[in-house]
Amino acid sequence: MFDDLKRFDVGSPRQLDWFRQLLDDFLPDGNAMDIRAVPNGSFPMINVARSDEAVHVYVFAAGLDATDLTIDVQDNVLTLRGKRESVIGNNDGERSRPVFRRERLSGDFVRAIALPDGVDADRAEARHAHGVFEIVLPKREELKPRRIDVQAA
Repeated sequence: MFDDLKRFDVGSPRQLDWFRQLLDDFLPDGNAMDIRAVPNGSFPMINVARSDEAVHVYVFAAGLDATDLTIDVQDNVLTLRGKRESVIGNNDGERSRPVFRRERLSGDFVRAIALPDGVDADRAEARHAHGVFEIVLPKREELKPRRIDVQAA
């Protein structure tokens, strides 16, 4: 029954170099997302943490300035938009050298992160230092935990 199935052998990385070079020749400008590096849409990488006071979103985007990232919140969805310039090539109009491996993505990006209910987007703040953006979205006051003091009878 399975006699006609053949084993798929991907070969060694060296055997696939010709294919990598073919892809790099096909997309020479460096502005397209490289399908070998990370899945489309996964730049920038993020961490989301929650405390009693707020939701913290950490955006890891080395090489971006504070003006390179647009942050929007609507309907409990945080949207990050921006563009990361390519570092490949030169500005002389001269053809750039071939790239043998591209792991740093460049070009336009959009990330959308669903936020938990109860964040107060009007009081959101964002900071940027050393390639890491921190977005703090405070929780609405009525959702924060409250301590109730017990009265003696």
